[in-house]
Amino acid sequence: MSQPQTKVELTQLAPVAPATEPATTPPNWRVRAVLGLIVLGAAGFGAKMWYHSTHYVETENAYISGHVTPVSSRIAGVVTKVMVEDNQTVKAGQVIAQLDPSDQGVRVEQIEAQIATAQQQVLQAEAQVAQVRAQAAAAAAQVAQSQANLVRANQDAQRYSQLYTSTMKAVSKAEVDAANAGRAGASADLAARRGNVDAAQAQIVAAGAARDVVKAQIKVLQAQLKDAKQQLAYNSILAPVDGRLGRRSVEVGARVQPGQQLAAIVQDEMWVTANFKETQLAGLKPGQAVKVVIDAMPKQPLTGRLDSFSPASGNQFALLPADNATGNFTKIVQRVPVKIVLRAEDQKALRGRLVPGMSAMAEIELNQEVAAAPATVAAR
Repeated sequence: MSQPQTKVELTQLAPVAPATEPATTPPNWRVRAVLGLIVLGAAGFGAKMWYHSTHYVETENAYISGHVTPVSSRIAGVVTKVMVEDNQTVKAGQVIAQLDPSDQGVRVEQIEAQIATAQQQVLQAEAQVAQVRAQAAAAAAQVAQSQANLVRANQDAQRYSQLYTSTMKAVSKAEVDAANAGRAGASADLAARRGNVDAAQAQIVAAGAARDVVKAQIKVLQAQLKDAKQQLAYNSILAPVDGRLGRRSVEVGARVQPGQQLAAIVQDEMWVTANFKETQLAGLKPGQAVKVVIDAMPKQPLTGRLDSFSPASGNQFALLPADNATGNFTKIVQRVPVKIVLRAEDQKALRGRLVPGMSAMAEIELNQEVAAAPATVAAR
């Protein structure tokens, strides 16, 4: 019974060996290098973003703008010919389409006939004036003759009066009365002749006035003829400016109305309209260089120049501007259109590829020197 107990005690008194701990391996140098590169890259990217945000302003709310001139008809008519196609280059004054000129041609012929008739009436009035002037000259000659007869009648009456007095009866009373009657008749005849002269002068004035009325009518007809010829010329629809034609909607046989747009011409001059936030305008000045990237040609950055600022924000020019006087006002950062002029050589090199409406990105460096604009001389 004593031997098993001794074995148990020996077992309990034997020392227990401690458990072995796993060995720790040092971190890999490649991991450290990658982490360091990531940290350096993030720091460099953050520094670049900070520098860019403090020294540059940019906007993607930009697009190409240009002059788009509508082509419309000035008169109503039926299209007989169309001389152009879409995307064709045209020159100012080039014929775009032709209208039927029949109606305007008839109007021109009518007015020309009326002018010819009025000119004949003027000739008749001139002849009438000459005839009346001849009658007035004859009446004036008769007045002179009547004046001479009156002088002789006065002399006869005075002579007879001297020969027939209370002391001398050299002539009879009948002869004295006849002499006085002859003087009265001569005086009345002179008055009548003078009346004829006045009537002839009045006829001259009337004939001249009638002639002047016809001449005035001729001037009116000539103005109408000029207008009719202009209307006839309007049958040729011309290009108002140089450029490329697009949006052609006119076809042969169509009836057009005055003011109806038939096509549009895009001129070669292009610029960029960039809508900057109002918080970005503090460092912008006219004359600053602008980097422009067109979405259609991202690998061909262009250089522009800040030309001018819009006189109002885009919201003010909207069809329905926001009413900030309401109670539910929410402040929204407004955008102001800025005009950026592209270099002439860039526009020439990309002619035909830059078109209005293309999206763009504009970037402006704030800390750049701008040449002072020349002072304008005040108008006197």
